[in-house]
Amino acid sequence: MSSAPGRRVLARRYVSAWIGFSAGGRFSQALATVIVVFAFGSPTVHVLVGAAGTGAVLVSLVVLAGLSLLGQRYRIDWHGVLPLSLLGLVGYMALSVLWSTYSWSSLRGFASTIGFVSLGLYLALGRDLVQVVRASGDALRILVVTSLGLEVLSGLVLDVPIPALGITGDIAYGGPIQGVGGTRNFMGFIAGMALVTFVMEILTHSVTRWRGIASAALALITLMLVQSPITGIAMIALAVAVLAIVALRRAPLPRRPGINAALGVLLLAAVVTGFALRHPLLRGIGAAEGTATRIALWSRIRILIEAYPIQGWGWVGTWPTDVFPFDTLLTESGRPFGSGLNALVDAWFQIGLAGMLVLVATAGLAFARAWVTATTFPGVAYVWPAVVLVLIGVTSAAESYLLHGAGLMMFVTVLVITARRRSWRSRLRRP
Repeated sequence: MSSAPGRRVLARRYVSAWIGFSAGGRFSQALATVIVVFAFGSPTVHVLVGAAGTGAVLVSLVVLAGLSLLGQRYRIDWHGVLPLSLLGLVGYMALSVLWSTYSWSSLRGFASTIGFVSLGLYLALGRDLVQVVRASGDALRILVVTSLGLEVLSGLVLDVPIPALGITGDIAYGGPIQGVGGTRNFMGFIAGMALVTFVMEILTHSVTRWRGIASAALALITLMLVQSPITGIAMIALAVAVLAIVALRRAPLPRRPGINAALGVLLLAAVVTGFALRHPLLRGIGAAEGTATRIALWSRIRILIEAYPIQGWGWVGTWPTDVFPFDTLLTESGRPFGSGLNALVDAWFQIGLAGMLVLVATAGLAFARAWVTATTFPGVAYVWPAVVLVLIGVTSAAESYLLHGAGLMMFVTVLVITARRRSWRSRLRRP
């Protein structure tokens, strides 16, 4: 029998070997792909293994990501790498647990938030931008193909719905489809992310041309089948953003400030016009019923906000359905809502006006950095963070994806990636 010191030496060697293996390029890329699959496929994972199983998978991925970063610690430039805005936002979420009236739910929600923030940090620090795009592309290809396969199985082969996964089997009628997203809106979000990423893979030559074209075609088919008005609006916003970025990248440097100012004025005019004509526009795209549901929910949330307008009720991320006041916010059919269906309203509800302003500042700074980088940096890959932020921002006006799960993870990823290029702390003297 070996002695205790011998066992400790053996264990130390084993841990060192594992850390060295996890820092390898192939393992890191595979882990990044699994992380993206898990984040965007979490609704299906939750159905298959339950809340406890989903939490266990999240913790396991965080541990593996931590070991991988530990092995890469000498390669990563840690100087000013974490944006102060992100640290302030996460710190305020943690403080809100102290005054929450549902402490255990807040702790669980904050733990989940920290998990997805950690995964986002791993993607940004453990992989370079092109590798993040490639890992996201591989993961989203898996999710899109799996979703279409499940929909074909349900709607065409078996001709029965799959209620556990939220699949209604309507693909034979042209949709809407839900796939691994559980709802058509989240499936639309997945398809939108997939299209953006597949196009970027083609532009960066990360995959063969025909593989990229086939992937983009599948994403477009999925976008048409989800029949989500929210996704439709997001795609229009993406098209406008891409055209603006292309125009700015081709414009001479002295003219870019003027073009940016003109784009800002046009954006403001479009928002004002859209708000004034919101009712006919919503009826035209088939979103009037969903908007009425959201307005009714926001009105009830506003009443609850009045109890704690500044500090909020306490952070939970995705709403628990068994604690007050979330168990009082039900749909007309009696089903509980899972979120506030708007990132800003949801943030105001959970972390108050102060927390919402911190979120707005964090998102605004992230977008400004991403936009400047996308329009000035030579590498075409840096267009991807800005476009992803546009997709998350527009979608989060009707869903709270920014505050939890895959949306939060990707927000943290692009925030840190762009901050590494534009952070003012990178100019400070190194210790």
